[in-house]
Amino acid sequence: MSRFRQRAVLTGCVLAAVLATAGLFVTDYGIDPDLWLTGLALGFLALLAVLDPWLHRRRAAGLATDDNLDAAANALARALHAQWNEECRARGLHDNLLDLHWSALEGEPGHSDAIVRAFQRSPRMVFLGDPGAGKSTTAMLLTIGLLDRHPDGPVPFLLPLSTWNPNAEDVRTWMTRRLYEDHPALRNTELYGSYAADLLVEQRRVFPVLDGLDQIPRERRADALDRINRAFPGSQPLVLTSRTEEFAEAGTPIAGAHVVQLQPLDHEEIAGYLRSVSDPVTAARWEPIFLHLRDEPDGRLAEALSTPLALWLAGVVYGYGEPSELLDRGRFPDRRAVEDHLVDLLVNGAFGDRSVAHQARASQVWARDKATRWLAFLADEMHERGVHELAWWELRRSVGSTWLALLGAISLGTIGGFGVGWLMAYASTPKLAPITGLAAGLAVAVAALYASGHRVPKPRLGVWRSLVVVSGVLGTAAGLVFGALYGLSAGLVVGLGIGVAVALRFALGSSAELSHPSSPKWTMARDRVAVWTGSLVLAVVFGAAAGLVFGPTQSGMVGLGLACGLMLGFTLSVLHLRWWWFTVARIWLALRGKLPWELMVFLEDARKLGVLRQAGAAYQFRHALVQDRLAGARPAEVRSDA
Repeated sequence: MSRFRQRAVLTGCVLAAVLATAGLFVTDYGIDPDLWLTGLALGFLALLAVLDPWLHRRRAAGLATDDNLDAAANALARALHAQWNEECRARGLHDNLLDLHWSALEGEPGHSDAIVRAFQRSPRMVFLGDPGAGKSTTAMLLTIGLLDRHPDGPVPFLLPLSTWNPNAEDVRTWMTRRLYEDHPALRNTELYGSYAADLLVEQRRVFPVLDGLDQIPRERRADALDRINRAFPGSQPLVLTSRTEEFAEAGTPIAGAHVVQLQPLDHEEIAGYLRSVSDPVTAARWEPIFLHLRDEPDGRLAEALSTPLALWLAGVVYGYGEPSELLDRGRFPDRRAVEDHLVDLLVNGAFGDRSVAHQARASQVWARDKATRWLAFLADEMHERGVHELAWWELRRSVGSTWLALLGAISLGTIGGFGVGWLMAYASTPKLAPITGLAAGLAVAVAALYASGHRVPKPRLGVWRSLVVVSGVLGTAAGLVFGALYGLSAGLVVGLGIGVAVALRFALGSSAELSHPSSPKWTMARDRVAVWTGSLVLAVVFGAAAGLVFGPTQSGMVGLGLACGLMLGFTLSVLHLRWWWFTVARIWLALRGKLPWELMVFLEDARKLGVLRQAGAAYQFRHALVQDRLAGARPAEVRSDA
């Protein structure tokens, strides 16, 4: 639904709750509570009917029109522009950006400050380079530059190729899926029509910026390139990055592409960058290194610092340290040794005691040894699964599927069963409370077991997308049951409360517009909002029903109804949400000492400290070298704080 309808539904839900409370407890004017609640329920349904987008449709499953797609493309461009600009600032690229340069197999050489003009001359480009040469950064800068000029052409969509399995899905299907995952507001049929993301890809209004061909397994790369060529023929814009050797091994060229090779930095560029990011005292410490690079421009240290990644690492980890240790040929005999040392300093220096000189930027919240081991665990898990994206909803894969299902089912069954049994112990015959609670707990546990192995179903087309129909049917069903058990007033309260809960779920679960850039915190917040909305609404519903049945003067019963409703609402709200299964996995891994309790806070801190970076709704390690180093040097276990 549109933002106007979304806010109108939220306002209507709040008014319904306030008016219901007033009708129940303000009886000095001779108002009949049953008549008041009946009129309020009918009025609420009428309001939903006026605001229901489905009832005002021209056709239930109408395809997005050209105007819809224009609006979707413009909104997507704004969201992506905000997302990548924020990530660019987080990486410090706005203040200290190297001017990368490349050579071309055919055509003129170029520089990163003119990358948009180079793309406009040749809208199919392949960027090759060594590990850490700046391929991903170049792709991001090109994406931002093109988004600055979006009205001139299709929207660039930057994607890591590590998330694509060419054997499982077509590249356009994968792009469409990622659009819906990172920008769920594209499912807003009122603003953008049906199948908006599918049509954006099909009509070439979005083109791919594909980062990291080398992250696809070797045996699949040739097939991946063949599929990319067929999906995006020679006349369509396309950007691809890859390590040089891996692209050559694949043996399949990108048709019509301008292939460029990112060049290593020379000693003058290295010295200029390190001076620009250092204060005068730190810059003086670098002078022995500069002299060495001038004397041995082809030596092992010059080779190690010739990539933007290694140069950035050196500037960060030696911001307050002594870089002359890099001159020790015994400790650092080759490029690999220098890179591993810089990665180790980055991770170790990001956490720990700031009293140490080169750790002035370190976090004092997380102990260094534990933080290193937590990151090593995540890197090892990602390495075993062959992925380079750390998506919070995929944490469940780090726990065995059987264990995860049992833990989630037992937890939800206990919460739901206890809530029902506790309420029935006072609302009905106490002897039946254990049986009722056990039955409810088993039902919730079975539902949780089923939900643990199934993805969240896509929204259905047709009448079940109707706000008023779903709210009316579920509210009426619940109201009839409670009305038969506890009287008309209780049934009306429960029915109206269920209707309000469903309407809130529709409104809060709908991404009205593509106005917010995608991020891990934002996608998780959407799930949490849905959980606590359903929980609080059912808490109020059961509290009001308990007050009606036992009398509003019995505050203990009202409180009992609130508590039991909160527990039952929680169990019903989280069954099919990714947040619940992430929480189960996070708690289990934290109890075993594998991860911290506040995992998302830790990951965001690691991002701010340069160990991680953000790619849409997921995190990545700052570079594959960092992930590989942590996965290869797996530290010992950490004991739990529990």
